[in-house]
Amino acid sequence: MILQSRIRILKDFPASNGPVAYWMSRDQRSEDNWALLYAQETAIERGQPLCVIFSLRDEFLGAAMRQYTFMLRGLEETSGTLERKGIPFFLLRGKAEEEIPRFVEKQNVGVLVTDFDPLRIKREWKEKVAQRIRIPFFEVDAHNIVACWQASDKKEYGAYTIRPKINRLLPEFMEEFPELGGHPIPWPHEAPEINWQDVRRSLKADSSVGKVSWLKPGASAGSGMLRDFIENRLAVYKEARNDPTSKAQSNLSPYLHFGQLSAQRVALEIMKSSAPRAAKDAFLEELIIRRELADNLCFYEPRYDSVEGFPEWARKTLNDHRMDPRPYLYSIEEFEQARTHDELWNAAQIQMAAKGKMHGYMRMYWAKKILEWSESAQEALRTAVYLNDKYELDGRDPSGYAGIAWSIGGLHDRAWGERPVSGKIRYLSYEGCKRKFDVDTYVNICFGEANALNM
Repeated sequence: MILQSRIRILKDFPASNGPVAYWMSRDQRSEDNWALLYAQETAIERGQPLCVIFSLRDEFLGAAMRQYTFMLRGLEETSGTLERKGIPFFLLRGKAEEEIPRFVEKQNVGVLVTDFDPLRIKREWKEKVAQRIRIPFFEVDAHNIVACWQASDKKEYGAYTIRPKINRLLPEFMEEFPELGGHPIPWPHEAPEINWQDVRRSLKADSSVGKVSWLKPGASAGSGMLRDFIENRLAVYKEARNDPTSKAQSNLSPYLHFGQLSAQRVALEIMKSSAPRAAKDAFLEELIIRRELADNLCFYEPRYDSVEGFPEWARKTLNDHRMDPRPYLYSIEEFEQARTHDELWNAAQIQMAAKGKMHGYMRMYWAKKILEWSESAQEALRTAVYLNDKYELDGRDPSGYAGIAWSIGGLHDRAWGERPVSGKIRYLSYEGCKRKFDVDTYVNICFGEANALNM
């Protein structure tokens, strides 16, 4: 029985006598997926077939071919796993708000289930779908460990306010997943075969941002990366995570972003590991508290990607310093091409453009310098979101929006000593980075990676 606290009703309507469909969106995996498990549970209770549908559109928040390729490779693996379980996978092309209702009507679907996503655009799609269907419509939070609306009923000030709320509920939510079984009621007809190569070729996404080769997509690869992290890097995570010259990071964020790996599965495996307690606690703070804080932001603050979503004190201090002379001013093209005076910043931008993943500590420095070298906070935010969403594999994600807003707009932070341009926003400097890690080594690593990838 799936925990009811994970589920909420998007449309309350009498169920009709038809199959159950799971509209897969944010959680693109067959295993460890509460939304899929709930859809199957519902289908079995009703004695109905079950299918999974995914709606693919050519444009999504600036995503390029890099992100589409990673996602589609993962979906190809997931569709094969589902097929072996007797659950057909349907790939729809076009606008979800049009294609999902059309599928529901054509296939005589009796119940629709989807997974949770706090992003504004995804919620708008679901609202439009709910308006156009006349069947029950459920949403299951399969991404967070504690369901977002259960963790808090308001926008939280920071980690210190949401942490006790999540920790209080973790014992209830931190349960082992049941295995997804083969579905006992067959689909009434054969699902159309998907030519994944043709799908990739037909996409109109920006192909100037090439796919990555250093990271293999899909649920199996994500599980392998988790094992590798636990065995080889978790023990030093606490001490070395903020040193971009070390190899202490988990490299799990792309898998978590695309839902190819469950955060709850990661937490369960980390907790069972023999790594030092301090290392496990440090990683779980990022995995659970910080990730779910970002979802809280996007769920309760519709202006999460706007200066208007910054805390009041931050908006005031940025406004007070809006006319301050900038030490340097760069256009968005100069930022994108890594043509600043700062070799450290350039290296971080080159790393992101080449690999699709910038080191986590450098993402803070990178965004704060964009603020310092832009005409306004609005322009800095626009530049940072554009570059992050275009190049990062895990772009277009609540954690990305929250991280940029923390760096540029003091979100989930406090006021610090006042400085020109950034006001009371926390400041990071090149000299501070030099004291923290070997800057020259990091720069050489980034340029070496870019050359190796023929950039």
